[in-house]
Amino acid sequence: MNIETKYHGTQEISSENILKFESGIPGFPEEKKFVLLPLDKSVLIVLQSVRTPEIGFVVADPFSFFPDYDFQLNESTVEQLELEKPEHAVVFAILTVQDPFEHTTANLQAPIVVNSKNNKAKQVILNEGNYKTRHLLFGQKVEG
Repeated sequence: MNIETKYHGTQEISSENILKFESGIPGFPEEKKFVLLPLDKSVLIVLQSVRTPEIGFVVADPFSFFPDYDFQLNESTVEQLELEKPEHAVVFAILTVQDPFEHTTANLQAPIVVNSKNNKAKQVILNEGNYKTRHLLFGQKVEG
């Protein structure tokens, strides 16, 4: 199937690559299907809505930038995503890309968690810990 995208123009995607967000993403409850598209030749990826071309979030593997990043999923999230093993969980952080890029921040308080076995996904809000919505990729966290 072909979709229009925010950063990549028209893209052909396979239905087996579609991530399914049962409740949408906070702020976008109607957006339930997304696909991951690489952004250039970097570690950045676009979480692109299948339904709405203008909705594409730049995401990255948070562990690449924050090796000590750690959190526990609550039981209802584990059940909702049907996660059988921790290694089936793939985690992404939504980035706020800035110019210059060194000012780019990652939302570590609300990671995207994907079950790699069934493509069920959810943005999880972490209420425990010191994670904020804006952590500089290359330095100290920014309040917010």
